Amino acid sequence: MKGFDKKFKDFPDYILSITKEIWEDRGVSTLHRYYSDDIVVRSPASVVVGNQGVIAATMATLAEFPDRELLGEDVIWSGAPEAGMLSSHRIVSTATHSGDGVYGAATGRRLIYRILADCHAIDNQINDEWLIRDQGAIVRQLDWTPRDYAADLITREGGPKACIKPLTPETDRPGPYTGRGNDNPWGQTLAETLTRIMGADFRAIPEVYDRACQLHYPGGVTVQSRGAADRFWMGLRAAVPNAVFSIDHQIGREDPMMPPRAAVRWSLWGKHEGFGTFGTPTGAMIYILGITQAEFGPWGLRREYTLFDETAVWKQILLAG
Repeated sequence: MKGFDKKFKDFPDYILSITKEIWEDRGVSTLHRYYSDDIVVRSPASVVVGNQGVIAATMATLAEFPDRELLGEDVIWSGAPEAGMLSSHRIVSTATHSGDGVYGAATGRRLIYRILADCHAIDNQINDEWLIRDQGAIVRQLDWTPRDYAADLITREGGPKACIKPLTPETDRPGPYTGRGNDNPWGQTLAETLTRIMGADFRAIPEVYDRACQLHYPGGVTVQSRGAADRFWMGLRAAVPNAVFSIDHQIGREDPMMPPRAAVRWSLWGKHEGFGTFGTPTGAMIYILGITQAEFGPWGLRREYTLFDETAVWKQILLAG
């Protein structure tokens, strides 16, 4: 771990440890050390440039969810300390909605939801990030639909002209990381599978997925079987049948005591012109940032974790209308 604090035994330990230190141990000030001053943090809801914005957002989240835990399930990574490393970090977060904030007046509800975050780090600092929270799961546990939450958020942020604009290719900002991951065959398998599905070749699912696959999708959904995978991906692609699909980053890994696994960051950019995941077609231009992680076994893809932010998609649809 050249260039990193000696207390970290490897890159996954760095990612898991600083996440706990910042959030659960209340070391928000350590962001001055662990995040670069000009970091670019992209979430589907917005683009934040600069560490001060990250610190402010962290404190706002902790004020709303003071007992929040971030339980790291896995870190799938590529690169080397000298050149920089990219982690795809999968988290289960638990929290009580104890304070007023971006999700409205405190409800006292106990929440559980997943997060997928891609972070680039070099010399003990993160300087580029792509962050997806399962906003659909959060708002449903607070008795909102993703559409109604997005509509209310637009109003609370000052209306269509004044509100914070979601991430799109037009609002994105370039960061220092320009890598594409690695050429491990498991990353290639996942990337090729998603590319086939987005190319309307849904035969990829019975060919690649384990018959007993376990699947985790936006909205806190956990389902099993190839049929459930077909329904999820068919609904998404049907909603944006002509959108441009892009594989933006891919990693594959084989590590001791772990199954072969992969992480792919992808995007869709095009018109909402079909019936599917987002209801009646509106013609709105929408951008969907997604991350998919997968674990493979002797009979194929056995576990899949895919996230995108449903509320950010609905915000784009409502703003266009």
